Amino acid sequence: MSSTDTQQTIVPEKGLEKAFSYLTSMLVPGESLLKVAIQRRLFALTQRRIIASATSGRFIGMSRGLLGGFTPVDVRWQDLKNMQIKAGIFGSTLYISALEQPDLATEGKVVRYQLNGLRKDEAQEIYKIGQEHEQSWREKRRLRELEELRAKSGGFGNFGNHSPAVEPDKESSAVERLKKAKKLLEEGLISDSEYETTKAKIINEL
Repeated sequence: MSSTDTQQTIVPEKGLEKAFSYLTSMLVPGESLLKVAIQRRLFALTQRRIIASATSGRFIGMSRGLLGGFTPVDVRWQDLKNMQIKAGIFGSTLYISALEQPDLATEGKVVRYQLNGLRKDEAQEIYKIGQEHEQSWREKRRLRELEELRAKSGGFGNFGNHSPAVEPDKESSAVERLKKAKKLLEEGLISDSEYETTKAKIINEL
C-alpha cells in the first residue's frame, strides 16, 4: 500500500481548530485528507503558523494573517512539476514548482512556493506523497508530449490514406489498414482515441 492510499486521522491542535476547519471545508466530494504538516512555533513568532497538507487530489498549503483570514496555496497533483525538501536543524522546508497550464501541459509558466519550518517527520510524509504523484504525472506528460510531436509532424492523421486507383480491392485494403492500426495500438505507438478515430474513418470509406 502506497502512502497515497493511507488516510491520516487528523486531530486539530489547540489554537488551530479554525485553520483545520477551513482546510477541511476546501475538500471536494470524494477527496480525502491524507497528511498534514504544521509549522513549528519557532518559525511563526510574527505570524500565525503555516499548515501544509496532502489530499488524495492535491497539495494544499495555508497561512493565516494576524488579523484573520486564510491564504491558501492549491496545487493539483497533475500540475505538480517538482517537489523538494530540505531538512534543517529545527525544521524542514518544502519547495514546490507547479505548472499553470491545463492538465498534462508539457511546458509553459511555472510558479514556485516555499513553506518553511515544518515539522520534519510530517513534512517528509507529504514529500513522499508528492514524489509518487510527480513521477506518475511525469510519465503521463512524456506520453502526451510524444503524441503532440506526432501530431506536429503529420502524426497519425494520414495513416491508411490509400487511393482507389492504387488499391481497387477496397474491402481487402480496409482489412489490412485495420490490422496495421491495431498493431500500432498494441505497440503503444498510438492512443485509444487515435485508433478508434482511424477505425471509424476506414469503415466509413467502405
